[in-house]
Amino acid sequence: MKKYKRAYIISAVAVVVLAAAFMNRSALAMLGFDWFVQGAVADRIKDTYKPVDRQPKPVPVSEEKNEEEPFSVLLLGVDQRGKEIGRADTMIYTVVRPSDGNMLLVSIPRDTYVEIVGKDYSDKINHSYAFGGAGMTMDTVEKLFDAPVDHYASINFQGFRDAIDAMGGISLPIEEDMINDDYGHEKFIIKGGQDLYNGKDALNYVRYREDAGGDMSRTERHQEFLSAMIEKATEMKQWSKIPELMDIMGENFSTDIPPNELIDLAQGLLQADNRTMYNHTLLGHGGRLVEGGTYLYFVDEADLASVQTMIKNWLNADTNAASLVLPSKYGEQPEKEVESLSGSSSANETE
Repeated sequence: MKKYKRAYIISAVAVVVLAAAFMNRSALAMLGFDWFVQGAVADRIKDTYKPVDRQPKPVPVSEEKNEEEPFSVLLLGVDQRGKEIGRADTMIYTVVRPSDGNMLLVSIPRDTYVEIVGKDYSDKINHSYAFGGAGMTMDTVEKLFDAPVDHYASINFQGFRDAIDAMGGISLPIEEDMINDDYGHEKFIIKGGQDLYNGKDALNYVRYREDAGGDMSRTERHQEFLSAMIEKATEMKQWSKIPELMDIMGENFSTDIPPNELIDLAQGLLQADNRTMYNHTLLGHGGRLVEGGTYLYFVDEADLASVQTMIKNWLNADTNAASLVLPSKYGEQPEKEVESLSGSSSANETE
């Protein structure tokens, strides 16, 4: 079924739950697969289903659609504190190709200056989430890439923080102290050289804003953060923690994929083969429209055009694996396999 194929995306977004629960077959067998996924999970994730309004309304996907056909999902990491609306500080447009197991992930820097669909003016792309939630962000990304966004999946960074604490911390590549203390920024210090970092430090690592690389460096840290989460979930042997992690997911995870289908996706992970992931971050430069104005990220038009061409190539079901247009950084390098969620492959790819 086509539902099973979309497990690739769920594994990336709900990593703290799905990867931890389904990485280890023997532990899963001890829990009792049928009881675990069909009983407890359905109830715990029922509130994650949040369909969205779109402008214009998306064309319904036919139930007869070929299960091998490529599709797209917008992955969102939302920085939301308390009852505030929040902004999508991590955006990754993902194309999944079930027929050949390839995935394309295009990261969109949070300060990217674009036309906000539904507002009829331009602003930072992450403001689209604050203005109109996941629906407006999906519409805006569709216009930016001139390509469809079939689904979305978002997780609140607060959920990541709580999950990291529940797992006992994660490893991060922090060699020196990271100090965030510029005027107008949140104040914090992350001590370098630690073996493990708790949820607060890990979240601050994602939020850190004062290095020379700007949005590009921030996007790379997001990818490193997700990679560290995947690695920790893979290694985790405290299976008694899974119900707690499931509760964290239920409170902080949102998607337009219904709960029952989400469970089907998780089951499909057990049959998943190794896959290959290719990453790209939109190129551009930082600046301001007027002196003293808001900092913005202006996308390189040539790079945007190449990304649009690449996405169309990937979404075309007639494109075979050998004809896929790859991000320029890969050149003639051999492909790197993404870690299998059903086996013991250990190769990971991050940007």
